[in-house]
Parts: sequence; structure tokens; C-alpha cells
Amino acid sequence: MALIVKKFGGSSVATPDKMRAIVNRVLKGEQPGDKIVIVVSAMGDTTDDLVSLANEVTSKPIGREMDMLLSVGEQISIALMAMAFQEAGHKAISFTGAQAGITTSSAFNKGRILDIQPDRILNALNDGNIVIVAGFQGITDIGDITTLGRGGSDTTAVAIAGAMNADVCEIYTDVDGVYSSDPRVVPTAVKMQEITYGEMLEMARLGAGVMQPRAVEMGSRFNVPIHVRSTFNDHQGTMIQEAYSMEIKQYMIRGVADDKNVAKVTVLGIPNKPGYAYQVFSELADKNIDVDMIVQSVRVANEGETDITFTISRSDLIAAKEVLDHLCKELGANNVLIDDKMAKVSIVGAGMAGHPGIAAGVFGVLGENDINIEIISTSEISISCLISEENVEKAVKAIHARFFDEH
Repeated sequence: MALIVKKFGGSSVATPDKMRAIVNRVLKGEQPGDKIVIVVSAMGDTTDDLVSLANEVTSKPIGREMDMLLSVGEQISIALMAMAFQEAGHKAISFTGAQAGITTSSAFNKGRILDIQPDRILNALNDGNIVIVAGFQGITDIGDITTLGRGGSDTTAVAIAGAMNADVCEIYTDVDGVYSSDPRVVPTAVKMQEITYGEMLEMARLGAGVMQPRAVEMGSRFNVPIHVRSTFNDHQGTMIQEAYSMEIKQYMIRGVADDKNVAKVTVLGIPNKPGYAYQVFSELADKNIDVDMIVQSVRVANEGETDITFTISRSDLIAAKEVLDHLCKELGANNVLIDDKMAKVSIVGAGMAGHPGIAAGVFGVLGENDINIEIISTSEISISCLISEENVEKAVKAIHARFFDEH
């Protein structure tokens, strides 16, 4: 007897046949007394199709109405999935994010879950239902629908599991676990049996698409074990949890991640005075634009001016341009340069601590492959390099070979 939250992504629910396969799998594995909540994404490419539709209407597909549009995809999935369970003879009921008690911030397209009141879910479970919840969405305190950003269904599932003290949150996807790198790029990538929240959070934040960073944060905050596994087989996947539960072979690093959704922005000629950098980044933050790598350099020839370079997601470029055009006039900056052909390659691993040769190894591999580094950033368990997008796959393969193949 267990309380289990299961999340199925868009590729897993892409067709009615795949939905019926999920129904069969869930009912086959159900044990007496189990209570099951299923969180689903929109079917297949539905979200991309809706975005394309919006692009035909507007050059700025962002904001409140975009969330009204995108939330439809998950609503289709939950209704069909509930019908499929009912057709198989099991009680089931579907809930939107709002009906499931999910309250979010008012940041459209990037909502954050603020609270979950799962009373209605619990009542439905106690009545013998399998509960189907729309991922990726919630509602503000004044009743506006919001979406949680790409991969937001992961966050929905883990947050619900935390709010209900579930025994486990299972994330079903089209890969059978978390790998040391994208196996589509690096065929020799190693599947991990276990990974800590901290390592997985860095992997996700730096581009590993198997989990959304906020979902991992939720898992860590509520200590929810997360099992990443395949929809299409019964193999054991990867457990994301606080610490390793067994003696396992340790690599110096745990993974190589890459992120192609990167743009480099340089603001030229900002007055080199206190408070100016704050004004730039506070106004970007007010528009919910996440800034990653940051470099500030003082000009030797003109010590009264400085240049600030930073990276953002390409999807934030339209909003960022509006902010920076305004700031250039207000601050007296000279110009704004944007390069949207950049990518980030990163290594992650708690085992890096105390190994000063790791950074040199990464830089050496990139140098040997004639790949220039634009910006470097580090944390306690990661090293990231900004490089040109055209070199990212070559970089990932070379770095992975350097740290994994030799083992």
C-alpha cells in the first residue's frame, strides 16, 4: 500500500494507443490499497503547435493570453486519460492545475508554485479514483491561469508528491534514466543508478533536459525520492535522492551537460560607478529574465566606463531587448551587442572537490579541439564554459571521453 505520483511526458501520451498502454501499465502494477496520482503533459507536439499558432498572430507570444492558450494542451490530455481509465473499468477523475489546488505566482509563462492544497485530490483518492492532474499549470490568487515553463509538468508532479507526503514520485520519459550525457550525442554515456539532488539540480540547471531544475528543488525541499524511468520498458531507472544508498563506483565527475538555448548579451560603455550594475540586473529581474554567466570588465583606456557581458535564454531575448534599449538611454550606455549563436557546456560532480586538475582538463580538451572559451563560471560542483553553438557537440563528446572513457 503506497501513495505514488506518476508523471508522463508528451511523448508518452502522444496518441490514444500510448494512453491505453499507460493505463495497462498502471493497472498491471497497482497493488491493493495503492493510491495513484498521474500528472500528464500535453500530447506529443501540442505545445509546440500552439506556440506556432500564436506566432502567426503576434510577434510577441508571451504573457497572460499565451498561458491561456498553452494550458489547453494539458486539459486535453487529462480528459482523454481519465476516459481511458474509465473505459478499462477503473474509476478516474481529471483535474486542471487550479482544480488540484495549485496556486502560483503571477509571472506568466514562468509561474512558480507557491502553495498546493490537495484536499480535492485526497478526497478523490479516498473515493477509489485514480486522479489525473494537468501538469505545467496553476492559478494565481486572483484566478489567472499560469504556466510553469518548459518541463513544468515535472515540477507539478514533485510538488504534489511533496504536498501529499507521497512515497515516491516516478517521472516517466522517453529515456530510461539519467545519463552522464545525452546518449543521442554520446553513445557511450553511462546510466546512473543514483544521483544526489545537488548533482541533479546542477545537471538540470546547466542543460540536461531530463528534469526541470525547479522539480529537483522541490524534491530536495520535501525529501521526495524521484525515480526517472522509461515509459516504454520496465527497467530500473535512476533514483534522485539526498544521498547515495549503496557503494557505487565514483567518477570524478557525474555528467557533461550542454545548453543551446543561450544568448550572450554585452552592454557597452556603462558608467563605472556604484549602483549601475544593480540597475541593469534588477530591471531584468523585474521582467522575470534569468541571468546566468556574468563578466564585468573595466576599460583600461577609459576607466570611467565598463562593459558588462552576461548570458540569458534565447527565449527571453525579446523581453530583454526592450529592457536594455530603455536602460541604454537612461544610463548613457554606448550600445548593446547580442550573439544568439552561443551554447554552454558544463561538467558536474561532487567528486570534483579537491581535484584542481579538473578545470585544467576541461580547458585542455577544448583547446586541443580548437574550441574557444568566451566565459567561464564555476560552482562547488560544476564548471561551465560558454562556446560557439557550432562546436557544442564536439565539445561534449571530447570532454566526456576525457573523464569517462578512460575509466
